[in-house]
Amino acid sequence: MPTIAEAMHAAYAYGKDKGVTTNDLRLLVMHNEGFAEHIDVLMHQDEPMKHYALFQQQCRRLIDDDMPVEYILHQADFLGIPLYVDENVLIPRGETEELVAKLTEEIGNYYDPRNYLVCGDVGTGSGCIPIALHQSFPNWLFAASDISSAALAVAKKNFHDQHMNVQTFQGDALKPYIENKTNLDIIVSNPPYILDPKDAQESVRRYEPASALWLDPARSVYESIFRDYPKVKSGDILMVFEISPDLKDWLEGLIHQYMKHPEYRFEKDLNGFDRFLFVYEE
Repeated sequence: MPTIAEAMHAAYAYGKDKGVTTNDLRLLVMHNEGFAEHIDVLMHQDEPMKHYALFQQQCRRLIDDDMPVEYILHQADFLGIPLYVDENVLIPRGETEELVAKLTEEIGNYYDPRNYLVCGDVGTGSGCIPIALHQSFPNWLFAASDISSAALAVAKKNFHDQHMNVQTFQGDALKPYIENKTNLDIIVSNPPYILDPKDAQESVRRYEPASALWLDPARSVYESIFRDYPKVKSGDILMVFEISPDLKDWLEGLIHQYMKHPEYRFEKDLNGFDRFLFVYEE
């Protein structure tokens, strides 16, 4: 039985030309060997790998099948929170972590965040956004929706695992909130926003759910929300979106088409791209 270091070295040598990273291999080892931190892998690298056969099987899926490590392990980290994921939901990414961070930092510009605000996450996927926001705002009431029943099942599992009471709805955009007469103070959404599938990595196109990736401008979640938000608005409302930089002009057109007196701004991500849209109306 090889040591952890020997097994990882062999896997990296086999997969380096196919894009495998040492970080992905380390995540497999952490999960399989029961280590809590990356440093634990280094500290125990000279020990025999207890689950070598499992590691080999996982490496074949990671390297030969190009499957994301998060789907292999059914686990993704989001702002330090471990979440269950499978191929029914997007793998949470750094840009969405930034969205949560920006909303957390800027909510005081719109509301007293200590109040019992009602926040609806449209297209919740894994449920990562409500779960992360709940860490900072335990007084808020959260609702989450998704058009996919399979995705909603994943979110419900994560809400349960995080001991969160979240009202969940299946349906498109704001339709289920309207049907259930749910009034919202905050709408947050990371809708499908990729116009050209060629812009996505092969592993994304192959494994992640198409309904959460590709934007059809003629039937977009963005337009549905801008059209229907008055039906869930009881007072002031804040809408926060993750976007593609390519959509900036189009989104401005939707704002002016459907809203009378909006305050809005686009904000950049850490890479300098227009990635977030904040829209507020009294």
